Formats: sequence, structure tokens, C-alpha cells
Amino acid sequence: MANLYSIESLLVGKAYRSRTLEGIILDAEKRDDVYYADADAYRVRVRPTHGLSDTYRIVAVSVA
Repeated sequence: MANLYSIESLLVGKAYRSRTLEGIILDAEKRDDVYYADADAYRVRVRPTHGLSDTYRIVAVSVA
């Protein structure tokens, strides 16, 4: 039997890196009010590697 995973559970614990932020994703939540072509949007909470407070970002996840 195959294991079933949600996209949210697969995002949690992964490294996040952009031009302005680097850290670890602490949680994720699907957003239906943000649209990306051929992708789902997720709001992720990121704990910065160098910083004191968590911050939020929107990431696009291809589901095709």
C-alpha cells in the first residue's frame, strides 16, 4: 500500500530560499484567493536562518 502525503506536509521542514529570505518552512496552508497559472498557491511560515521573527511567503506548487 502506498503512503499518502499532502502537499502541506511535504513542504513543512523543507528549506526555503529567495533573494531576501533563507530559512525553514514551519507550516503551510493552501490559498484559493491567489492564482498562479497551472499551480496551486500555498502560504508558508518561514523561520529565518538569520533573524528573530517568523515571516510569511506565498509559494506556487505545480500540480501537473
